[in-house]
Amino acid sequence: MISERNTDIEIRLLIEAIYLKCRILHALRQFDCQTVSALQERVLHDPGMFMQLLQYLTIPVSEMFRDPSHFLALRREVVPLLRTWPSIKVWIAGCSTGEEVYSMAILLREEGLLERAIIYATDINPHSLDRAKQGIYTLQSMRGYEENYRLAGGRRDFSDYYTAAYGNAIMDSSLRENVTFADHSLATDSVFSETQLISCRNVLIYFNKELQDRAFGLFHESLCHRGFLVLGSKESVDFSAYSERFQPLVKPERIFRKS
Repeated sequence: MISERNTDIEIRLLIEAIYLKCRILHALRQFDCQTVSALQERVLHDPGMFMQLLQYLTIPVSEMFRDPSHFLALRREVVPLLRTWPSIKVWIAGCSTGEEVYSMAILLREEGLLERAIIYATDINPHSLDRAKQGIYTLQSMRGYEENYRLAGGRRDFSDYYTAAYGNAIMDSSLRENVTFADHSLATDSVFSETQLISCRNVLIYFNKELQDRAFGLFHESLCHRGFLVLGSKESVDFSAYSERFQPLVKPERIFRKS
């Protein structure tokens, strides 16, 4: 029997593959290249072209409270343990345009932890980071996220967290008062702080095994003793060089704890 969860994962992978192909085809037109080989040639010989293409391709489709059961598990299984620390540092690696950041900030606020938390939100794409800092999303998308929020155990009206204006939603600025946005590459940069919780969801699926192992090494080094690592629904530390250094806490939701 085909698992509904596996089917959902396969559908999402297919959608993301289609999205990436469409972005590449659009990039060919955007940069006036007739073929992918011509685009590759420009990237190899024009230093500025690399960053332009990187910004064009690395804005993935995201949403707030994506996979609501994941956030519900965080509330029930991780938050009670986070309360045992006097202060909390959270690293959201690959934050993209900020949906994950605001989801985490809302969850921590509702659990009474945001005031004593620092959230590091990092990404390699400066354009994505700028959008995350602005915290402006389409009103239509926010209405779609409302159901995610409810299923994730949300305790208020989702609209309490943003102001509607001219078809857009502007996130409550107080949600990012304790957020530091920074450029950081899991492929080349080092650890910058000790953290209690790291969220890196739907990023490592684009890495080969060598880069995945490097990222897991950074996460292990950054996490404090018995800190938490949360991954995307398609990702796991299993079969990595660090498989013995993380223990599953809520394995179906890809929540692990440093050994």
